[in-house]
Amino acid sequence: MELAIELLPDSKRKPLPPADNLPFGIYRTDHMFLMDYKEGIGWYDPRIVPYDVFELDPAASGLHYGQAIFEGLKAYRGSSDGKIRLFRAIENMKRFNRSAWRMCMAQVDPEELLDAIRQLVRIEARWVPDKKGTSLYIRPFMIATEPFLGVRPAKEYLLSVILSPVGAYYPEGFNPVKIYVTDKYVRAAKGGVGEAKAAGNYAASLMASEEAKKKGFTQVLWLDAAEHRYVEEVGTMNIFFKFEDALVTPALSGSILPGVTRDSVIRLATDWGLKVEERPITIDEVLEEAQKGGLKECFGTGTAAVISPVGSLFYKDRTYPINGEKTGPLAQKLFDEITGIQYGERPDPYGWVEIL
Repeated sequence: MELAIELLPDSKRKPLPPADNLPFGIYRTDHMFLMDYKEGIGWYDPRIVPYDVFELDPAASGLHYGQAIFEGLKAYRGSSDGKIRLFRAIENMKRFNRSAWRMCMAQVDPEELLDAIRQLVRIEARWVPDKKGTSLYIRPFMIATEPFLGVRPAKEYLLSVILSPVGAYYPEGFNPVKIYVTDKYVRAAKGGVGEAKAAGNYAASLMASEEAKKKGFTQVLWLDAAEHRYVEEVGTMNIFFKFEDALVTPALSGSILPGVTRDSVIRLATDWGLKVEERPITIDEVLEEAQKGGLKECFGTGTAAVISPVGSLFYKDRTYPINGEKTGPLAQKLFDEITGIQYGERPDPYGWVEIL
């Protein structure tokens, strides 16, 4: 991809925020990537420019009909060599395309988009923090920009990539979180767009998330839309349960996001000799096992938090502690292994890391 590049002079670049105080998603780097699409032309004018607002026609169809998708991945500063690493970035590009397909949006060549991200991250290398546990969050997104009021796929799109230096996603860091299980609200239904990283999915989750936070919980565990029995995912994570004889995660059914970290955990756990099951699992099974001690661990997985131990589940006015509300050995081992690969501290037998 031939990029036009417009760089800010050094005198106009922002000072770096302190690496020991990086709230998630607050800071933005000096530059961003933009590219436009028009039916009949295809993608055109790929460019890296100074970070700034961009204009939208008030009739831009994405504002009215919700054609908006995004991705999330990270760049890491190597602990010992200082080199910048991407973790399984091509998988995020492929998922971006799957989301675009499901939302009837223009698709992009995954390798070309990844190459644009590489160039942007290299330009913004000084923004990749060097403290363990921090990273440069990479947010590709696409919105429909055609000024048209009518329910049909748009014919014009804007694709952008912005960057943000971040610390831990949850205030608890790697400490166990408390999860609220809801059977009142629904995030997604089979046959819908739950498997896409579509903006509307997250808007649909906000009401339940806000109610949970007011009650002192970190996140919401969603159940299926039809019966409110089967576990699906947490608002920002896939979910895993470690029982006596197996590590279990809900099967991808069309309403669950296919997480890159989820896939990494399945690969690692299988190679470590654990029995891993991707299957339907009811909330009743989970809570019964928690009561009798058969549920040894529970944890979420995602790009933002990597591994997030779950200390307790709250369902129908009752709290179900898990592993004494402490981080379990498997969650710790997975966290250490994945972050070790991401920061260049451990071998990468899968070829997951790319050094820029």
